Amino acid sequence: MITYIARRILWIIPVLFVVSVITFVLMHAVPGGPWDQEKRLPASVVARLNQEYGLDQPLYAQYINWATDFVTGDLGPSYRFQDRRVNDIVADGLMTTVQLGVMAFILSVVVGIPLGILAALGHNRWPDYLSTSLSIVGIATPSFVLGILLIIVFAVNLGWFPTGGWKGPETWVLPTVALAGFPIAVIARYTRASMLEVTRKDYIRTAQSKGLQRSAVVNRHMIRNALIPVVTILGPTLAFLVTGSFIIERIFNIPGVGQFYLNSITTRDYSLLMAMTMMYAFAVAFLNVVVDVLYAYIDPRIRYS
Repeated sequence: MITYIARRILWIIPVLFVVSVITFVLMHAVPGGPWDQEKRLPASVVARLNQEYGLDQPLYAQYINWATDFVTGDLGPSYRFQDRRVNDIVADGLMTTVQLGVMAFILSVVVGIPLGILAALGHNRWPDYLSTSLSIVGIATPSFVLGILLIIVFAVNLGWFPTGGWKGPETWVLPTVALAGFPIAVIARYTRASMLEVTRKDYIRTAQSKGLQRSAVVNRHMIRNALIPVVTILGPTLAFLVTGSFIIERIFNIPGVGQFYLNSITTRDYSLLMAMTMMYAFAVAFLNVVVDVLYAYIDPRIRYS
């Protein structure tokens, strides 16, 4: 198992390399640059800035310079915020973004899995209809729409929570629920489908014919085996929630790194865009390794050598 984990972790390196090359090439292939503003800068000023930041060099040389700094932990300067380094921007807002993503993930798992189990155990009855209806609404409603609705109802009309900020538990509730809405629906749908498939297995009928109590059959045989496909989506879901909350951060005025990611795309802030993309790629790759390890824990039949 240790050898397998080490090998999988080492495979993250070529994955990050491929992602960085593709992102770097596409980023520079898009028309425009970091110096494009509403008021067009003189050509001499643009040339001086390109020389200062190394943007006048060939593309391969720019990539080598960026990769050399990246492996040493230097994420480079920000082209948008010229008085700040990307390391400072990420350090200031990363923990806030991670906290929001982790809380949304926990809420998604705590609500989504029981909702799917309830739907499967009450198949073709009101629990199933209720769970399926909630899942469809959750999948069809974008997070920013849900966030706006939550602000209107619970912040403006009822006054229970603030409309934004990140200063205490009362400010965490609405953005966490808004961000977790879609994952809750997806996890519930996966859990329901997996549970229904497991209930048709021969070993379930055998356990029932032996006279085992329904709770024992559900807890020992159904849920544990049904969670294997569900675990598959938990890793990418956590990576998405941790690094993909920029719209929610913008709506609720949360000082995380997500809003900087959005700005880096529109302003061609190359260093910040590369840093955020690499962070997301690493999160997805690493959490996929965690998911594979969890397979062996959930299902004793799975072994890695």
